[in-house]
Amino acid sequence: MIVHVLTLFPEIFQTFISASILKRAIDKGLVQINLINFRDYSHDKHHTVDDSPYGGGAGMVLKPEPIFEAVEAIKQGLNTEEAARLPVILLTPQGRTFNQAVAQELSTHSAMVLICGHYEGFDERIREHLVTDEISIGDYVLTGGEIPAMAVIDAVTRLAPGVLGCEESPLDESHAAGLLEYPQYTRPPEFRGWGVPEILLSGNHALIARWRREQSVKRTMERRPDMLGKVNLTPETGKKRNNVQLTRNCAIIKAEAL
Repeated sequence: MIVHVLTLFPEIFQTFISASILKRAIDKGLVQINLINFRDYSHDKHHTVDDSPYGGGAGMVLKPEPIFEAVEAIKQGLNTEEAARLPVILLTPQGRTFNQAVAQELSTHSAMVLICGHYEGFDERIREHLVTDEISIGDYVLTGGEIPAMAVIDAVTRLAPGVLGCEESPLDESHAAGLLEYPQYTRPPEFRGWGVPEILLSGNHALIARWRREQSVKRTMERRPDMLGKVNLTPETGKKRNNVQLTRNCAIIKAEAL
């Protein structure tokens, strides 16, 4: 997967791409992060990328020329079909809210472009005639699009084949299946008087899987009941001892292990 990042501050990304899982993925050739300072595509001696808004008002607006030309330079290296499929994403508070489903959607692409804004905003022609998608990571204001870009890169690239090593690793995580993740424990079996649930020490993988499912449902009910209406909570075949009821009107779930 190749991620092209258009930013005025590429140095912000250096530590991010030089550590942890993302660094290993880059070293293995599974992920490529292409940092592009779109100031390099300005044409005046001052490398101007912004200007005052027409109609007046506070702040400065990013000009269309450098951003259009930077994206067009990326597409020059692609064939017609690849260029047409390439997601060009504006990171903006006006975009659709980023979540795990969006991350999974973007992970199906072999490449994408992330445009990091700054200053007051973008010239509207960028939004109307260049980008294919707009994404927001939440309802709050940040100085620029670099932090949202990092969030998108981290969530998307870890879903690329081989990045996490074990293909099942992303499947049990919070939000991956529409539920929050079940509680996790490791050694020692007892710490300061707090033990590990006996079922996890039993070696019975079927019972452990059922317990984890029940805990995921319970935790989601307690912490994120808004997620439950989107999840299929039908008990799996052969697990008749689980009693899971969903009352959609009031989002109440009862999970029992008899």
